[in-house]
Amino acid sequence: MKQVRSKSARSFYVLIVLIGLLVLSACGNSSKTAESAAPAASVTPAESIAASATPAASVTPEATSSASANETKIYKDTSGEVTIPKNPQRIVELTGSYSGNLLVLGIKPIGLTQSALDNPYFKGKVDGIQSIGDGSSYEKVLNLAPDLIISWNFMDEAIYEKFSKIAPVVRLEYGKYNYRDLLVEFGKITGKEQQAQEWLDAWNKKIADYLPKIQDVVGDKTVSILQPFAKGIYAFGDNYARGGEILYGDFKLKAPKIIQEKAIDTHTGYAEFLLELLPEYAGDFMFTSNWGWDDSDPKTVYDSSLWKNLPAVKDNRVYQIDPLGSYFNDPISLEAHLDLIVKGFLGE
Repeated sequence: MKQVRSKSARSFYVLIVLIGLLVLSACGNSSKTAESAAPAASVTPAESIAASATPAASVTPEATSSASANETKIYKDTSGEVTIPKNPQRIVELTGSYSGNLLVLGIKPIGLTQSALDNPYFKGKVDGIQSIGDGSSYEKVLNLAPDLIISWNFMDEAIYEKFSKIAPVVRLEYGKYNYRDLLVEFGKITGKEQQAQEWLDAWNKKIADYLPKIQDVVGDKTVSILQPFAKGIYAFGDNYARGGEILYGDFKLKAPKIIQEKAIDTHTGYAEFLLELLPEYAGDFMFTSNWGWDDSDPKTVYDSSLWKNLPAVKDNRVYQIDPLGSYFNDPISLEAHLDLIVKGFLGE
């Protein structure tokens, strides 16, 4: 009887040990399973991408473009060195008269002055561009979030300091560059040097083709560019738009002596005079329009006996220029001025 109990007890103990071993084994397997699953649960999507060497983790075109947009370069303007975007994408142009240099390079600014938007030669090229009025409104420029601002060098220093907190400001001096060199500068500013040179090459060829024809028609006769304004009349030279760069520069035509002395030799670009001096300033050919920037009545000049008795008027050698478009000497406006000049002299 004791043996039976002893065997039963031993069997019971063995059973208990076996159950214990099974429990421990099950716990061990559960622990290993949990440990193997833990890394997958703890790695975030960002960490997983960073650790992966698969193509999916390579730099996307958008990321490359973003990095390129953040690249900068040093440009030296009339006030010194300024750090600007290598390839600016959101330009606000405050000068107005230089805006066409951007448009001809295939760049559409996000903001232009109202005078630039009103240029008749820009029709169809400035759709969708925001007006910044006369260019002095900090709020209008700020709201456009530009990455580059282009302005005159005579911008008030206090205004410059405010604008430069919005974006880098390139300040250009009016009249420092002839229109060819100015386009080259815009090419440097925007990273469009090749496009600038392509336009210049095509333009130079066009001028070379017309030059002998124009000189044959005009010869030694003189040419004037005149615009009546409230206090008298303006005569313009070779660097103040209104076709002067082409007439006196490219085609090398003669100005009346007094215009040569007062507007061209002095590099001021213009001279003003009273109506009674009109015969002295009038050329054998004249390009004219009302100045358009005040409330003057051009009939004061055009209906006067002095005007009507000028040889150019009597011989129908007076050509009307657009008062709004005449203000500009950018490539697009120059192309329009050239068309007018060629049509006037050659009838083409």
